[in-house]
Amino acid sequence: MKTKLLLAAVTASAFVPAAAQAQRIPAAVVAVVDTDRIGRECTACRAAATQLQSQETTLRSRAATLQQQLQTARTPLERSVSALNGKQPDAALQQRVTAYQTQERTAQQELSTGQQRLASTQANVNQQIGARLNTIVASVSASRGATVTVARGDVMFASPSVDITNEVLAQLNQQLPAVSVTPLPQSQQTPQQGR
Repeated sequence: MKTKLLLAAVTASAFVPAAAQAQRIPAAVVAVVDTDRIGRECTACRAAATQLQSQETTLRSRAATLQQQLQTARTPLERSVSALNGKQPDAALQQRVTAYQTQERTAQQELSTGQQRLASTQANVNQQIGARLNTIVASVSASRGATVTVARGDVMFASPSVDITNEVLAQLNQQLPAVSVTPLPQSQQTPQQGR
């Protein structure tokens, strides 16, 4: 019986190293890329950021204009309602209040649509840059022998010798000189973005 247990133990131990070797993962070769720097410095990124800023400024300006128009329309209505001292407004005042409420809803819808359009445009820009950036990072990483690439912002320390940012940035500028600064196509919008 002792012989059978000893034989079973020897047989089991003979299979463990082979199984352990099959499960080993090779040592990782890590590269680092500064995605924040790429976002600030790439040609397409800077151009898109300028256009997006312009669109945002236009939307803010429109919001201020609408707010001023609503305030201008609201002030005399508030005075008229206040002058009633709790009495019911006549038909003419009720019409003015209804017209104001319609104007307010229309302004809110316009601003909401503008914000959705801006968010969709930002998503489209990010999608275009991200797709190309991922391909370039994979290519540069492979050419440098890296099996893992991480964003510099996620790393406490990395030797400059593992930083591939310059190569990635140069290729991104060459391969993607510009992006479309337009909303996502309808087919790529989520239901909430399309509303």
